[in-house]
Amino acid sequence: MTQTLNSSDVRSNWSQLLKKVFLGETEVLVEKSGIPVAAIVSAQDYQKLQQIKQRREKDFAVINQIRAAFSDQTPEQINQGVKESIAQVRAERKTSPSSK
Repeated sequence: MTQTLNSSDVRSNWSQLLKKVFLGETEVLVEKSGIPVAAIVSAQDYQKLQQIKQRREKDFAVINQIRAAFSDQTPEQINQGVKESIAQVRAERKTSPSSK
């Protein structure tokens, strides 16, 4: 469950909120003047978020490498190359003894 509290309520209930967050009973979205400014989550959830962030950065690094490798080709050329590669793999599978 996520609670939304203003910053003054968070300050006045800090100890209780930390205990609830630690026990996994709640997460807290902190607002100031009605604008979300921070979140309080367990250390375990924070570690999971960091792992997701690292995986995402690695995934985007691969995407950027692919983008750079094909930067000299138009989208139409890339699509044609993909179609040809798919056709080649399908043809190889049809003739391969392991596919039967």
